[in-house]
Amino acid sequence: MNREQERAKRRPEKNPVVEYNKIQNKYYPELFAKFAEVNDPRNQSYIEYPVRVMLGTMYYKCISGISSMQEMTLKFNDDAVVENLYSFMSEEKKEYLPHGVIENEFLARLNPEELEKIQKDIAYSMIRRKTFDDARVLKRWQIIIDATELDEGYQKKNEYYLSRCYNRGEADEFTKYHRSVLEAKLYLGNNLVCSIASEAIQNSEEYINQSEKKIKQDCESKAFIRVAEKIKKQFPRLPIIITADGLYVSQKVIQTCTDNSWNYIIRYKKGSASSIAKEYQSLPEKEKIGSEIEYQNQIMFQNTDVNLIYYTEKKIKPDGKEQTTEFAWITDITITKNNARKIVNAGRNRWKIENQGFNRQKHWQGNIEHACSWNEQAQKNHYLMEQIADFIKQLYEYFYLAKNEIKKLQKNISPELLASFGRQPTKPEDIKVELHSAVLN
Repeated sequence: MNREQERAKRRPEKNPVVEYNKIQNKYYPELFAKFAEVNDPRNQSYIEYPVRVMLGTMYYKCISGISSMQEMTLKFNDDAVVENLYSFMSEEKKEYLPHGVIENEFLARLNPEELEKIQKDIAYSMIRRKTFDDARVLKRWQIIIDATELDEGYQKKNEYYLSRCYNRGEADEFTKYHRSVLEAKLYLGNNLVCSIASEAIQNSEEYINQSEKKIKQDCESKAFIRVAEKIKKQFPRLPIIITADGLYVSQKVIQTCTDNSWNYIIRYKKGSASSIAKEYQSLPEKEKIGSEIEYQNQIMFQNTDVNLIYYTEKKIKPDGKEQTTEFAWITDITITKNNARKIVNAGRNRWKIENQGFNRQKHWQGNIEHACSWNEQAQKNHYLMEQIADFIKQLYEYFYLAKNEIKKLQKNISPELLASFGRQPTKPEDIKVELHSAVLN
Protein backbone atom coordinates (compact mmCIF):
# COMPACT_ATOMS: atom_id res chain seq x y z
CA MET A 1 0.00 0.00 0.00
CA ASN A 2 1.46 3.37 -1.07
CA ARG A 3 1.36 6.64 0.89
CA GLU A 4 -1.67 7.98 -0.99
CA GLN A 5 -3.66 4.86 -0.18
CA GLU A 6 -2.64 5.12 3.48
CA ARG A 7 -3.68 8.76 3.52
CA ALA A 8 -7.03 7.92 1.91
CA LYS A 9 -7.70 5.36 4.64
CA ARG A 10 -7.24 8.02 7.30
CA ARG A 11 -9.21 10.66 5.40
CA PRO A 12 -12.50 11.39 7.16
CA GLU A 13 -15.83 11.12 5.38
CA LYS A 14 -16.84 14.24 3.52
CA ASN A 15 -20.50 13.76 4.35
CA PRO A 16 -21.22 10.84 6.72
CA VAL A 17 -25.02 10.98 6.46
CA VAL A 18 -24.89 10.56 2.67
CA GLU A 19 -22.74 7.45 3.08
CA TYR A 20 -25.14 6.28 5.79
CA ASN A 21 -28.12 6.76 3.46
CA LYS A 22 -26.37 4.78 0.74
CA ILE A 23 -26.02 1.83 3.13
CA GLN A 24 -29.66 2.15 4.12
CA ASN A 25 -30.67 2.17 0.47
CA LYS A 26 -28.58 -0.88 -0.29
CA TYR A 27 -29.80 -3.05 2.58
CA TYR A 28 -33.28 -1.73 3.26
CA PRO A 29 -34.44 0.72 0.55
CA GLU A 30 -38.08 0.18 1.52
CA LEU A 31 -37.78 2.06 4.82
CA PHE A 32 -39.45 5.35 3.90
CA ALA A 33 -42.07 3.58 1.81
CA LYS A 34 -42.90 1.51 4.90
CA PHE A 35 -43.14 4.70 6.96
CA ALA A 36 -45.63 6.06 4.41
CA GLU A 37 -47.76 2.88 4.69
CA VAL A 38 -48.20 3.21 8.46
CA ASN A 39 -51.83 3.60 9.52
CA ASP A 40 -51.98 7.26 10.55
CA PRO A 41 -54.10 7.70 13.72
CA ARG A 42 -54.60 11.45 13.15
CA ASN A 43 -57.56 13.19 11.53
CA GLN A 44 -56.32 13.68 7.97
CA SER A 45 -58.11 17.02 7.68
CA TYR A 46 -55.93 18.62 10.33
CA ILE A 47 -52.42 17.37 9.71
CA GLU A 48 -49.47 19.51 8.69
CA TYR A 49 -46.86 16.79 8.28
CA PRO A 50 -47.47 13.44 6.54
CA VAL A 51 -46.75 10.26 8.51
CA ARG A 52 -43.63 9.66 6.40
CA VAL A 53 -42.16 12.94 7.70
CA MET A 54 -43.28 12.29 11.28
CA LEU A 55 -41.53 8.92 11.39
CA GLY A 56 -38.63 10.02 9.20
CA THR A 57 -37.84 12.86 11.58
CA MET A 58 -37.85 10.43 14.53
CA TYR A 59 -35.63 8.09 12.54
CA TYR A 60 -32.99 10.78 11.99
CA LYS A 61 -33.29 11.83 15.64
CA CYS A 62 -32.38 8.26 16.60
CA ILE A 63 -29.43 7.82 14.26
CA SER A 64 -27.97 11.12 15.44
CA GLY A 65 -28.02 9.98 19.07
CA ILE A 66 -30.29 12.81 20.28
CA SER A 67 -31.75 11.94 23.69
CA SER A 68 -34.64 14.32 24.28
CA MET A 69 -37.41 15.77 22.16
CA GLN A 70 -36.43 19.27 23.26
CA GLU A 71 -32.89 18.68 21.99
CA MET A 72 -34.25 17.33 18.70
CA THR A 73 -36.37 20.45 18.15
CA LEU A 74 -33.35 22.64 18.89
CA LYS A 75 -30.84 20.73 16.74
CA PHE A 76 -33.22 20.38 13.80
CA ASN A 77 -34.10 24.11 13.83
CA ASP A 78 -31.57 24.91 11.12
CA ASP A 79 -32.26 25.75 7.48
CA ALA A 80 -29.59 23.41 6.09
CA VAL A 81 -30.67 20.53 8.35
CA VAL A 82 -34.32 21.02 7.39
CA GLU A 83 -33.48 21.11 3.68
CA ASN A 84 -31.30 18.01 3.82
CA LEU A 85 -33.66 15.89 5.93
CA TYR A 86 -36.60 16.63 3.63
CA SER A 87 -34.40 15.60 0.70
CA PHE A 88 -33.42 12.40 2.46
CA MET A 89 -37.11 11.63 3.03
CA SER A 90 -37.95 12.49 -0.60
CA GLU A 91 -40.53 15.00 0.63
CA GLU A 92 -41.35 18.53 -0.45
CA LYS A 93 -39.47 20.95 1.79
CA LYS A 94 -41.36 22.91 4.42
CA GLU A 95 -40.04 25.66 6.62
CA TYR A 96 -39.74 23.43 9.67
CA LEU A 97 -39.56 19.81 10.72
CA PRO A 98 -42.16 18.56 13.23
CA HIS A 99 -41.78 19.97 16.75
CA GLY A 100 -41.03 17.52 19.56
CA VAL A 101 -44.41 18.15 21.21
CA ILE A 102 -46.23 17.35 17.97
CA GLU A 103 -44.16 14.18 17.56
CA ASN A 104 -45.01 12.97 21.06
CA GLU A 105 -48.70 13.60 20.52
CA PHE A 106 -48.50 11.55 17.34
CA LEU A 107 -46.53 8.71 18.96
CA ALA A 108 -48.99 8.59 21.87
CA ARG A 109 -51.77 7.77 19.38
CA LEU A 110 -49.79 5.52 17.02
CA ASN A 111 -50.40 1.80 17.49
CA PRO A 112 -46.97 0.20 18.24
CA GLU A 113 -47.98 -2.72 16.04
CA GLU A 114 -47.42 -0.43 13.05
CA LEU A 115 -43.72 -0.09 13.89
CA GLU A 116 -43.53 -3.78 14.83
CA LYS A 117 -44.54 -4.55 11.23
CA ILE A 118 -41.50 -2.62 10.01
CA GLN A 119 -39.33 -4.30 12.65
CA LYS A 120 -40.51 -7.68 11.33
CA ASP A 121 -40.01 -6.69 7.68
CA ILE A 122 -36.42 -5.58 8.30
CA ALA A 123 -35.62 -8.90 9.97
CA TYR A 124 -37.22 -10.83 7.08
CA SER A 125 -35.25 -8.78 4.57
CA MET A 126 -31.97 -9.65 6.29
CA ILE A 127 -32.90 -13.34 6.53
CA ARG A 128 -33.67 -13.47 2.80
CA ARG A 129 -30.22 -12.07 1.99
CA LYS A 130 -27.48 -14.62 1.46
CA THR A 131 -25.12 -12.00 2.93
CA PHE A 132 -25.85 -13.25 6.45
CA ASP A 133 -26.23 -17.00 5.86
CA ASP A 134 -22.87 -17.75 7.50
CA ALA A 135 -24.20 -16.38 10.80
CA ARG A 136 -26.52 -19.38 11.16
CA VAL A 137 -25.69 -22.00 13.76
CA LEU A 138 -26.15 -25.55 12.53
CA LYS A 139 -28.37 -24.14 9.75
CA ARG A 140 -30.59 -22.34 12.27
CA TRP A 141 -31.00 -18.65 12.98
CA GLN A 142 -29.90 -17.60 16.43
CA ILE A 143 -32.25 -15.36 18.42
CA ILE A 144 -30.81 -13.88 21.60
CA ILE A 145 -33.24 -13.07 24.42
CA ASP A 146 -32.57 -10.68 27.29
CA ALA A 147 -34.21 -7.90 29.29
CA THR A 148 -32.99 -4.50 30.38
CA GLU A 149 -34.25 -1.70 32.59
CA LEU A 150 -34.91 1.52 30.72
CA ASP A 151 -35.40 4.08 33.44
CA GLU A 152 -35.95 4.26 37.20
CA GLY A 153 -36.99 7.03 39.50
CA TYR A 154 -39.02 8.08 42.49
CA GLN A 155 -41.84 9.37 40.31
CA LYS A 156 -44.34 7.04 38.66
CA LYS A 157 -44.59 8.39 35.11
CA ASN A 158 -47.64 6.28 34.23
CA GLU A 159 -49.70 3.45 35.71
CA TYR A 160 -47.83 0.78 33.77
CA TYR A 161 -44.53 1.33 35.59
CA LEU A 162 -43.29 -1.46 37.85
CA SER A 163 -42.58 -0.69 41.49
CA ARG A 164 -39.65 -1.81 43.62
CA CYS A 165 -39.67 -1.45 47.41
CA TYR A 166 -36.40 -0.83 49.24
CA ASN A 167 -35.78 -1.43 52.97
CA ARG A 168 -39.24 -2.97 53.36
CA GLY A 169 -40.51 -2.80 56.93
CA GLU A 170 -37.75 -0.41 57.99
CA ALA A 171 -38.10 3.21 59.05
CA ASP A 172 -36.37 4.35 55.87
CA GLU A 173 -38.55 2.24 53.52
CA PHE A 174 -39.06 3.81 50.08
CA THR A 175 -40.33 2.88 46.62
CA LYS A 176 -38.86 3.49 43.17
CA TYR A 177 -40.56 2.96 39.82
CA HIS A 178 -39.15 1.62 36.61
CA ARG A 179 -39.97 0.33 33.15
CA SER A 180 -38.18 -2.53 31.41
CA VAL A 181 -38.24 -4.31 28.07
CA LEU A 182 -37.58 -7.87 26.92
CA GLU A 183 -35.70 -7.83 23.66
CA ALA A 184 -35.25 -10.57 21.06
CA LYS A 185 -32.44 -9.96 18.59
CA LEU A 186 -31.46 -11.89 15.48
CA TYR A 187 -27.73 -12.53 15.30
CA LEU A 188 -26.34 -11.82 11.82
CA GLY A 189 -22.62 -12.29 12.42
CA ASN A 190 -19.85 -9.66 12.56
CA ASN A 191 -21.34 -8.23 15.76
CA LEU A 192 -24.60 -7.34 13.95
CA VAL A 193 -27.83 -7.88 15.90
CA CYS A 194 -31.23 -7.01 14.50
CA SER A 195 -34.27 -6.50 16.72
CA ILE A 196 -36.83 -9.15 15.78
CA ALA A 197 -39.35 -8.64 18.60
CA SER A 198 -39.70 -6.36 21.63
CA GLU A 199 -41.99 -6.80 24.62
CA ALA A 200 -42.59 -4.27 27.36
CA ILE A 201 -42.35 -5.62 30.91
CA GLN A 202 -45.11 -3.62 32.53
CA ASN A 203 -48.16 -3.84 34.72
CA SER A 204 -51.34 -4.96 32.99
CA GLU A 205 -54.76 -3.34 33.22
CA GLU A 206 -55.72 -6.17 35.57
CA TYR A 207 -52.91 -5.26 37.96
CA ILE A 208 -53.65 -1.55 37.78
CA ASN A 209 -57.30 -2.09 38.68
CA GLN A 210 -56.67 -4.53 41.54
CA SER A 211 -54.83 -4.52 44.82
CA GLU A 212 -51.10 -5.11 44.49
CA LYS A 213 -51.44 -7.89 47.04
CA LYS A 214 -53.78 -9.90 44.81
CA ILE A 215 -51.91 -9.89 41.51
CA LYS A 216 -48.15 -10.15 40.99
CA GLN A 217 -46.37 -7.60 38.86
CA ASP A 218 -45.19 -8.41 35.38
CA CYS A 219 -41.74 -9.98 35.12
CA GLU A 220 -39.17 -11.23 32.61
CA SER A 221 -40.40 -14.84 32.65
CA LYS A 222 -43.98 -13.75 31.89
CA ALA A 223 -42.77 -11.45 29.13
CA PHE A 224 -40.83 -14.35 27.57
CA ILE A 225 -44.07 -16.26 26.93
CA ARG A 226 -45.53 -13.20 25.19
CA VAL A 227 -42.43 -12.51 23.09
CA ALA A 228 -42.27 -16.21 22.13
CA GLU A 229 -45.88 -16.02 20.91
CA LYS A 230 -44.99 -12.90 18.92
CA ILE A 231 -41.95 -14.53 17.27
CA LYS A 232 -43.85 -17.71 16.42
CA LYS A 233 -46.70 -15.72 14.89
CA GLN A 234 -44.39 -13.51 12.83
CA PHE A 235 -41.86 -16.20 11.83
CA PRO A 236 -43.84 -19.49 11.96
CA ARG A 237 -41.44 -21.62 9.88
CA LEU A 238 -38.11 -20.03 10.69
CA PRO A 239 -35.56 -22.56 12.07
CA ILE A 240 -34.55 -20.96 15.38
CA ILE A 241 -32.11 -21.44 18.23
CA ILE A 242 -33.08 -19.45 21.32
CA THR A 243 -30.10 -18.25 23.35
CA ALA A 244 -30.58 -16.79 26.81
CA ASP A 245 -28.97 -16.36 30.23
CA GLY A 246 -29.35 -18.48 33.36
CA LEU A 247 -32.72 -16.99 34.31
CA TYR A 248 -34.27 -19.05 31.53
CA VAL A 249 -33.31 -22.46 32.92
CA SER A 250 -36.89 -23.45 33.60
CA GLN A 251 -39.38 -26.06 32.52
CA LYS A 252 -41.67 -23.37 31.14
CA VAL A 253 -39.01 -21.95 28.81
CA ILE A 254 -37.85 -25.38 27.66
CA GLN A 255 -41.42 -26.48 27.00
CA THR A 256 -42.17 -23.29 25.08
CA CYS A 257 -39.16 -23.92 22.83
CA THR A 258 -40.20 -27.55 22.34
CA ASP A 259 -43.79 -26.62 21.51
CA ASN A 260 -42.57 -24.10 18.92
CA SER A 261 -40.06 -26.58 17.39
CA TRP A 262 -37.17 -24.33 18.42
CA ASN A 263 -33.78 -25.39 19.68
CA TYR A 264 -32.27 -23.65 22.69
CA ILE A 265 -28.84 -22.93 24.19
CA ILE A 266 -29.23 -21.51 27.70
CA ARG A 267 -26.50 -20.36 30.04
CA TYR A 268 -26.22 -22.65 33.05
CA LYS A 269 -24.96 -21.35 36.38
CA LYS A 270 -24.48 -23.06 39.71
CA GLY A 271 -27.63 -22.96 41.75
CA SER A 272 -30.01 -22.27 38.87
CA ALA A 273 -31.07 -25.92 38.68
CA SER A 274 -28.94 -27.91 41.11
CA SER A 275 -30.33 -31.30 40.02
CA ILE A 276 -28.61 -30.92 36.63
CA ALA A 277 -25.17 -30.39 38.17
CA LYS A 278 -25.70 -33.21 40.68
CA GLU A 279 -26.57 -35.75 38.01
CA TYR A 280 -23.74 -34.56 35.78
CA GLN A 281 -21.16 -34.86 38.57
CA SER A 282 -22.40 -38.35 39.43
CA LEU A 283 -21.56 -39.65 35.99
CA PRO A 284 -18.33 -41.68 36.06
CA GLU A 285 -17.20 -40.49 32.63
CA LYS A 286 -17.76 -37.40 30.53
CA GLU A 287 -17.06 -36.65 26.91
CA LYS A 288 -14.07 -34.35 26.48
CA ILE A 289 -12.45 -32.30 23.74
CA GLY A 290 -8.98 -31.34 24.84
CA SER A 291 -8.80 -29.50 28.16
CA GLU A 292 -11.39 -26.88 27.21
CA ILE A 293 -14.65 -28.70 26.58
CA GLU A 294 -16.50 -31.32 28.59
CA TYR A 295 -20.06 -32.48 27.93
CA GLN A 296 -22.72 -35.09 28.47
CA ASN A 297 -26.04 -35.73 26.75
CA GLN A 298 -29.36 -36.86 28.24
CA ILE A 299 -29.36 -35.44 31.75
CA MET A 300 -32.74 -35.49 33.42
CA PHE A 301 -34.19 -32.07 34.37
CA GLN A 302 -37.64 -32.45 35.84
CA ASN A 303 -39.49 -34.32 33.08
CA THR A 304 -37.12 -33.44 30.27
CA ASP A 305 -33.73 -34.60 29.02
CA VAL A 306 -31.18 -31.81 28.54
CA ASN A 307 -27.62 -31.84 27.28
CA LEU A 308 -24.92 -30.06 29.31
CA ILE A 309 -21.65 -28.62 28.01
CA TYR A 310 -18.83 -26.95 29.94
CA TYR A 311 -16.19 -24.68 28.49
CA THR A 312 -13.04 -23.58 30.32
CA GLU A 313 -11.42 -20.36 29.17
CA LYS A 314 -7.86 -19.50 30.14
CA LYS A 315 -6.45 -16.00 29.74
CA ILE A 316 -3.18 -14.37 30.72
CA LYS A 317 -3.83 -11.20 32.71
CA PRO A 318 -1.71 -8.04 32.30
CA ASP A 319 0.20 -8.98 35.45
CA GLY A 320 1.20 -12.30 33.83
CA LYS A 321 -1.08 -14.48 35.99
CA GLU A 322 -3.38 -17.03 34.39
CA GLN A 323 -7.12 -16.47 34.79
CA THR A 324 -9.47 -19.43 34.41
CA THR A 325 -13.22 -18.95 33.80
CA GLU A 326 -15.77 -21.73 33.42
CA PHE A 327 -18.92 -21.44 31.34
CA ALA A 328 -21.75 -23.91 30.94
CA TRP A 329 -24.88 -24.23 28.84
CA ILE A 330 -27.84 -26.58 28.57
CA THR A 331 -29.23 -27.38 25.15
CA ASP A 332 -31.61 -29.75 23.42
CA ILE A 333 -29.12 -30.17 20.56
CA THR A 334 -27.29 -33.49 20.79
CA ILE A 335 -23.67 -32.57 21.50
CA THR A 336 -20.97 -34.27 19.45
CA LYS A 337 -17.27 -33.74 18.90
CA ASN A 338 -18.15 -32.13 15.57
CA ASN A 339 -20.58 -29.53 16.87
CA ALA A 340 -19.40 -28.88 20.46
CA ARG A 341 -17.35 -25.79 19.62
CA LYS A 342 -20.16 -24.39 17.49
CA ILE A 343 -22.53 -24.73 20.45
CA VAL A 344 -20.02 -23.02 22.75
CA ASN A 345 -19.53 -20.15 20.29
CA ALA A 346 -23.29 -19.78 19.91
CA GLY A 347 -23.73 -19.73 23.67
CA ARG A 348 -21.13 -16.99 24.00
CA ASN A 349 -22.95 -14.92 21.37
CA ARG A 350 -25.47 -14.06 24.09
CA TRP A 351 -23.19 -11.19 25.07
CA LYS A 352 -23.93 -9.57 21.71
CA ILE A 353 -27.31 -8.39 23.00
CA GLU A 354 -25.57 -6.69 25.92
CA ASN A 355 -22.69 -5.10 24.01
CA GLN A 356 -24.11 -4.54 20.51
CA GLY A 357 -27.62 -4.06 21.84
CA PHE A 358 -28.27 -2.47 25.21
CA ASN A 359 -24.87 -0.97 26.03
CA ARG A 360 -24.47 0.90 22.74
CA GLN A 361 -28.04 2.18 22.90
CA LYS A 362 -27.61 3.39 26.46
CA HIS A 363 -24.09 4.79 26.42
CA TRP A 364 -22.60 5.12 22.93
CA GLN A 365 -25.23 5.62 20.24
CA GLY A 366 -28.16 7.12 22.08
CA ASN A 367 -29.95 6.99 25.38
CA ILE A 368 -32.87 4.53 25.53
CA GLU A 369 -33.00 5.11 29.28
CA HIS A 370 -34.30 8.63 28.72
CA ALA A 371 -38.10 8.85 28.86
CA CYS A 372 -38.93 11.06 25.86
CA SER A 373 -42.58 10.90 26.88
CA TRP A 374 -44.55 9.97 29.96
CA ASN A 375 -47.22 8.34 27.83
CA GLU A 376 -46.93 4.55 27.86
CA GLN A 377 -47.75 4.07 24.16
CA ALA A 378 -45.40 6.84 23.07
CA GLN A 379 -42.63 5.23 25.14
CA LYS A 380 -43.09 1.96 23.26
CA ASN A 381 -42.92 3.73 19.91
CA HIS A 382 -39.81 5.67 20.90
CA TYR A 383 -38.12 2.39 21.82
CA LEU A 384 -39.15 0.68 18.57
CA MET A 385 -37.84 3.58 16.49
CA GLU A 386 -34.51 3.28 18.32
CA GLN A 387 -34.33 -0.40 17.38
CA ILE A 388 -35.07 0.29 13.71
CA ALA A 389 -32.56 3.13 13.46
CA ASP A 390 -29.84 1.42 15.47
CA PHE A 391 -29.76 -1.62 13.22
CA ILE A 392 -29.37 0.47 10.07
CA LYS A 393 -26.57 2.30 11.87
CA GLN A 394 -24.91 -1.03 12.66
CA LEU A 395 -24.96 -1.81 8.93
CA TYR A 396 -23.34 1.55 8.23
CA GLU A 397 -20.65 0.91 10.83
CA TYR A 398 -19.78 -2.52 9.45
CA PHE A 399 -20.36 -2.26 5.70
CA TYR A 400 -19.04 1.28 5.30
CA LEU A 401 -16.80 2.32 8.19
CA ALA A 402 -15.21 -1.05 8.93
CA LYS A 403 -14.99 -2.15 5.29
CA ASN A 404 -13.26 1.11 4.38
CA GLU A 405 -11.05 0.95 7.47
CA ILE A 406 -12.39 4.26 8.78
CA LYS A 407 -11.56 4.39 12.46
CA LYS A 408 -14.07 6.08 14.76
CA LEU A 409 -14.79 5.87 18.45
CA GLN A 410 -18.27 4.52 19.16
CA LYS A 411 -19.16 7.66 21.07
CA ASN A 412 -18.30 9.85 18.05
CA ILE A 413 -20.34 8.10 15.35
CA SER A 414 -23.74 9.60 16.18
CA PRO A 415 -22.48 13.18 16.82
CA GLU A 416 -20.61 13.14 13.51
CA LEU A 417 -23.72 11.97 11.69
CA LEU A 418 -25.68 14.78 13.32
CA ALA A 419 -23.06 17.35 12.37
CA SER A 420 -23.23 16.21 8.75
CA PHE A 421 -27.00 16.86 8.54
CA GLY A 422 -26.30 20.53 7.90
CA ARG A 423 -22.69 20.44 6.77
CA GLN A 424 -23.40 20.89 3.09
CA PRO A 425 -26.52 20.84 0.94
CA THR A 426 -27.08 17.45 -0.63
CA LYS A 427 -28.09 17.46 -4.27
CA PRO A 428 -31.71 16.32 -4.60
CA GLU A 429 -30.93 14.23 -7.66
CA ASP A 430 -28.28 12.31 -5.71
CA ILE A 431 -30.71 11.50 -2.93
CA LYS A 432 -33.79 10.73 -5.02
CA VAL A 433 -32.09 8.61 -7.64
CA GLU A 434 -29.18 7.05 -5.79
CA LEU A 435 -30.68 6.67 -2.36
CA HIS A 436 -34.42 6.40 -2.71
CA SER A 437 -35.18 5.36 -6.26
CA ALA A 438 -36.43 1.98 -5.02
CA VAL A 439 -38.78 3.72 -2.63
CA LEU A 440 -40.24 6.07 -5.22
CA ASN A 441 -40.97 3.44 -7.87
